Amino acid sequence: MKPAIDVNYINPFLMSTMSIFESMVQTKLGVGKPAAGELKFENSMFIIQVGITGQMKGQVLLVIPQENAKKIASSMMCGMQVEELDEISRSALGELGNMIMGNTATLFSNQGIIIDITPPLSMSGNKLILQADIQSIRVPMLLEGEEFFSIYICVSKN
Repeated sequence: MKPAIDVNYINPFLMSTMSIFESMVQTKLGVGKPAAGELKFENSMFIIQVGITGQMKGQVLLVIPQENAKKIASSMMCGMQVEELDEISRSALGELGNMIMGNTATLFSNQGIIIDITPPLSMSGNKLILQADIQSIRVPMLLEGEEFFSIYICVSKN
């Protein structure tokens, strides 16, 4: 059985995501109900994966439907129309993941928990299956009450 995540570790990830989205994407997000999540994605998704080391270990994934990923990239690039997720838009989305996780590391540091993050890894496709050694918590991020993307938090304290 996989180790379970301490629910007290979820809030810094959510707070960072909402803060960075508001400042970088000019989008105010809400939070849906967290639940255990499997790392299986049937539909066309863009995934940003960032690893965590230090006093915590694991990974965090931003799992974004392809069309929403295009909207986010467009907003980050000053409204430039994004028809496909090319190298520039993928880089922008990876940097978004990096900013979210960097901010998260700062929030944990303020609580006396020191973590480091790995560079973001992005992937996209249909029917993706990923694996983590730690139980995953899925948190839907909402835009106007509808799920816009999800965060999968797979971390434990070292």
